[in-house]
Amino acid sequence: MGKQLTCDIVVVGAGMVGAACAFYAARAGFDVVVVDRGGVAGGTTGAGEGNLLVSDKEPGPELELALLSHRLWTELAREFGAAVEYEAKGGIVVAEDGAQLAALEAFATSQRGAGVDAVGVGRERLAELEPWLSPEVAGGVLYPQDSQVMPALAAARLLRASGARLLTGRTVTGVPRGPDGAVRGVRTDHGEVRAPHVVNAAGTWGGEVAALAGVRLPVLPRRGFVLVTEPLPVRVRHKVYAAAYVADVASDSAALQTSPVVEGTAAGPVLIGASRERVGFDRSLSLPAVRALAAGATRLFPFLEQVRVMRTYAGFRPYLPDHLPAIGPDPRAPGLFHACGHEGAGIGLATGTGHLIAQVLGGQRPDLDLHPLRPDRFPEAEPV
Repeated sequence: MGKQLTCDIVVVGAGMVGAACAFYAARAGFDVVVVDRGGVAGGTTGAGEGNLLVSDKEPGPELELALLSHRLWTELAREFGAAVEYEAKGGIVVAEDGAQLAALEAFATSQRGAGVDAVGVGRERLAELEPWLSPEVAGGVLYPQDSQVMPALAAARLLRASGARLLTGRTVTGVPRGPDGAVRGVRTDHGEVRAPHVVNAAGTWGGEVAALAGVRLPVLPRRGFVLVTEPLPVRVRHKVYAAAYVADVASDSAALQTSPVVEGTAAGPVLIGASRERVGFDRSLSLPAVRALAAGATRLFPFLEQVRVMRTYAGFRPYLPDHLPAIGPDPRAPGLFHACGHEGAGIGLATGTGHLIAQVLGGQRPDLDLHPLRPDRFPEAEPV
């Protein structure tokens, strides 16, 4: 066993959300230790596309968090932009028929009322914005606020900038609590880290970390695949996805769902998603999912039929039953804070999450109402 460490806050998880929590807490003056059983961005973050989106969120708590996070990402871009491959390229949601277009326009109208910049575009304008896009699409909506980072770089950069002590390769085996019920840090397979505050930013394993503290948080993994093409000249200028993607994000189905999502990267390859299914932590390749992704992508961008896919990878989104993350203090275990359950939006929502956690830790009133995101909002036991 290693020596016992002490700090103000121990963050469990070295992914994007954990990195943001460490960054904002450290900038607020806290001494922070980050613990992860793997490496930096070794879980969901490393398998993500790096999307920073407002376009896929309906008015409500998640959109409010996305808009706060967008402002914070814009600030960070001035400090770290090139180092994290930040691209303010905007997103385009396209409708494949008239019915989809009507629903998309109604959705965009509701978003505008909540502060989202959403611009309706017809076929001619779409052809100007995305010359390689299929001319068969009925129309779309341009979202200038959508942007992208390289998630592993972003997590590493924020962790380095935080100055937090980073302990990788250490599995958290317990969250000790005192006689008053308050947490006292974490126990790992390499020794203890003593702290009056523990932030659970463990992503898809957030439920396991919560259980170590004696509380329930019903986080489940939701598997998704991404296809990565050979490097190409710039042919996809924005993040482009079909309107059906929004419905898939909000779905509670455990079955395989796919909707085309296509975007270029600064390095040249095109990333193709998105699939969703609940199969536990099964990483095996799903040919039906991969084939559906390829078919959807070529339907939006026919030129992709002649492009080679170099690799595919899977990741697990941390899913909570109501599709909202758990952010804030847990009244069942004083000193325990949760910052997990962001599903597929964790990269984009990380900055707002870290900022809010740091505000509460510092005794400030948070910029957003955390009541809808409270960790104890779920039943203590599964319904029979």
